[in-house]
Amino acid sequence: VYSFTDYDLFKGVQNVVGFQNYIDAFTKAKNVKALKVTFTYAFMTVPLKLIFALFIAYILNFKIKGVGLFRTAYYVPSILGGSVAIAVLWKALFKNDGVVNTILTMLGFESINFLADKNWALFIICLLRVWQFGSAMVLFLAALKGVPEDLYEAAEIDGAGRLRRFINVTLPQVKEMTFVMCVTTVTGAFLVFNDVYILTGGGPGNASTTLAVYMYKNGFALDKMGYASTIAVGMLI
Repeated sequence: VYSFTDYDLFKGVQNVVGFQNYIDAFTKAKNVKALKVTFTYAFMTVPLKLIFALFIAYILNFKIKGVGLFRTAYYVPSILGGSVAIAVLWKALFKNDGVVNTILTMLGFESINFLADKNWALFIICLLRVWQFGSAMVLFLAALKGVPEDLYEAAEIDGAGRLRRFINVTLPQVKEMTFVMCVTTVTGAFLVFNDVYILTGGGPGNASTTLAVYMYKNGFALDKMGYASTIAVGMLI
C-alpha cells in the first residue's frame, strides 16, 4: 500500500502517487545501479559458495582422522553469519591499515585500500559471504551420507577413477539438495545488508550499494518511505 504513496515516515503524511514510484524504480540510475550490484553479488557468491561447500563436504565425507574437528571448524563461521561482529572483524582485516595490508607491505607489495576502491569493495564483501559456507557444507554432507556405497563400488569395479565417480555418482545424487541450496543462497544474496552497510556503507560512490542498502537509505536517510516500500516489493518479487 505504501509503495503507491509518497509516505513521509516522520511527518506522517502520505499522498497517493499511483505508479510513479514504480516508474522511478525502473528509470532512476541509482536504482538500476543497485539492482546491477545485487545481481553481481549474487552471481559471484552463489556459485563460489556452493562449489566450495560441496568440495569440502565431499572431502570430509571420507574417513579422515579428526574429521569431526574439521567439520566443526568449517561450520563455526556460518553460526556467526550475518552478525555485526564478523563484519566489523572483516573491516579490521581489510581496512587501509589493517592486517591484510600489513602483510602485503611486509612482503614488498603496495598496500591497497580495499574498502575504498570501487574495483575491490564488492569483491571483499563477496569474499565474506563465500567464507561463510559452513551451513551449505553441512547440508551437502547430509546428502552425501545418503548416497548408497553400492553405487561407488559398482563405479569403481567399472574402472571409474575418483573424479569420474564424483561426476557420475556424487553430483546426480545431490542434485535435489543443490537445487534447495541454490534457492536459499540466492534469496540470502538478494537480502544482504549488514555486510555491505558496515564494511562500505554502499560506497565508494554506489559501487557496493545493494537493493537492501538502497532501500534503507531511501526510507530512513532520505525519508522516502513510499519509494523504499516500492524497492521492498521488488525485492520480495
